[in-house]
Amino acid sequence: MRTEKDLPWLAEPLRQLRDGQRGHALILQGGIGAGLLELALRLAQAWLCEQPPGPCDQCAGCHLALAHTHPDLKVLMPEAWQQRLEWLGEEEGGAAEDGSKSKKKPSREIKVEAVRQAIDWSHTSNARGQAKVLVLFPADAMNAVAANALLKTLEEPAPGTKVLLAVEDPEHLLPTLRSRCQRARLSPPDEAGALAWLGQQGLAQPQALLRAAGGQPLGALELASQGMSGEAWAGLPRQLAQGDWEMLVSWPLPQALHTLQCLCHDLMARSCGGTPRYFPTEALPAVADWAALSAWSLELQRVRRHEDHPWQAGLVLESLLGQLQPLLRRRASRAGAA
Repeated sequence: MRTEKDLPWLAEPLRQLRDGQRGHALILQGGIGAGLLELALRLAQAWLCEQPPGPCDQCAGCHLALAHTHPDLKVLMPEAWQQRLEWLGEEEGGAAEDGSKSKKKPSREIKVEAVRQAIDWSHTSNARGQAKVLVLFPADAMNAVAANALLKTLEEPAPGTKVLLAVEDPEHLLPTLRSRCQRARLSPPDEAGALAWLGQQGLAQPQALLRAAGGQPLGALELASQGMSGEAWAGLPRQLAQGDWEMLVSWPLPQALHTLQCLCHDLMARSCGGTPRYFPTEALPAVADWAALSAWSLELQRVRRHEDHPWQAGLVLESLLGQLQPLLRRRASRAGAA
């Protein structure tokens, strides 16, 4: 896991949160591609550091935290994220009881059983005497039952317990949770700093991929690792207009849906005279049919809410792209009537 030494824009937020946060519960808001999880884990490590102000990376507490084995640190995340990060040695696909790889799809939720176990854990004695820290990432992966189970702990925490909820959008959390937590925001680095960092990572065409990732440098780096180039990203709207969906269909459904939402956002921005965020302006066709774009945006939101449904991804994308293609081909002069 990267630290603020690897992601220099995290150093100042980490210092401020370490020195200024006094409550027992904190909502940390920010982009995953900006280092949200990395900051959350480093802040938890700082709270548990045995040579404050931490994290010092030298004491036994820091070594345990870095190895994800600190007895006073518990991190709750969905199985899908555990596999993605190879958390505690998890491998893709998991394992069945007989040692073979499990075919069960990893859960994308923080389950209520895990939350209840964490609550029981928080009421046990500290193993190393500093504090106990519970991190939930992404916190909006809790369903309503799991979130309500956590509520009592936020109201009456065990002595010395801190709860850190890392989430991209706090509005996805229950209002009762939000009202019992302090808040802090992680902002991505400015464009110049992000581009300089991406250049140091050896990324070609960093500006195009940084834009594709919404200004989040880790997101740009991940796109590059998946084989995405700046030219391919800029050419995607034209390919879709021509009925070439091959690249999009080859992606996991959540990623494909996110990309379509980015495209929809930029088409709507251009149609009302705004500035596109993700794609170059010259790569976007002029679509003035606002009503049709709004309807497509709502359909994308509806499907995105159910992206974990075991439906056939190709058919879902075919339906969505079938709605988009006429809009991309339609002459803007015909759309004023909307």
